[in-house]
Amino acid sequence: LRSSRYVPLAILVCLILIWGYLWIPGKIGVSHSSAFVWAAMRTLPAYVLLLGLLPMLRRPLRPRALGLTALVGLLQVSGFVGFSSAALVTAGAGHTGMLANTWQFLILILAWVVLGERLEGSQWLAVGLGIVGLVLIIEPWRMHGVVSSLFALAAAVCFAGGAVAVKVLRGRHRVDLLSFTAWQGFLGSLPLAVLAVLFPGDGVRWSSAFGWSLAYSILIGTALGALLWLHVLDLVPANIA
Repeated sequence: LRSSRYVPLAILVCLILIWGYLWIPGKIGVSHSSAFVWAAMRTLPAYVLLLGLLPMLRRPLRPRALGLTALVGLLQVSGFVGFSSAALVTAGAGHTGMLANTWQFLILILAWVVLGERLEGSQWLAVGLGIVGLVLIIEPWRMHGVVSSLFALAAAVCFAGGAVAVKVLRGRHRVDLLSFTAWQGFLGSLPLAVLAVLFPGDGVRWSSAFGWSLAYSILIGTALGALLWLHVLDLVPANIA
């Protein structure tokens, strides 16, 4: 099953649906709480849950390559979730999602520089068409909300850097995927929890919409999404992912 070329594709299709929809609960979340409170609430419980599953599933509880694991968490959890949540406060879910997802192009540059993964042949045409389409959708010449746009772009940089860091770590160390996912997410959510305490805003305005948004974000968007994404990076080169 691991060697099948269709497994990563199937997982990526699932991620498109999971993460594409995640911006809507995110917008609802920051409309009922501060950006950092929402970021901490959607990440910390998710990764505590994954940590709790480790002994139940007899997976290694002790983290390996702690420094690189923390770096991945800092970039893909603290940075990406923190900056994208801040962007959602004043920007729309669609606009923020498109800008934050420019990590898909940034990772091509970082993977080339750091990992030596180069595009070949028709891949350049595909990437070029993708960039043109992205520019036409975002319309940077009509961009409003410069600060929120910069937050979204900062989130993209963090996620791309985190993906490359994952490939570096996996190339140097053999780690259990579930254990690594849980620890990088837990370590990355701690700075968000600290920021939530320091900048609580007006607290949380609970409602049914906020409740289901939080449940989806914790269980599906964060816990399951992170596990699927790291599994894809384990199967294929970063630029292909």
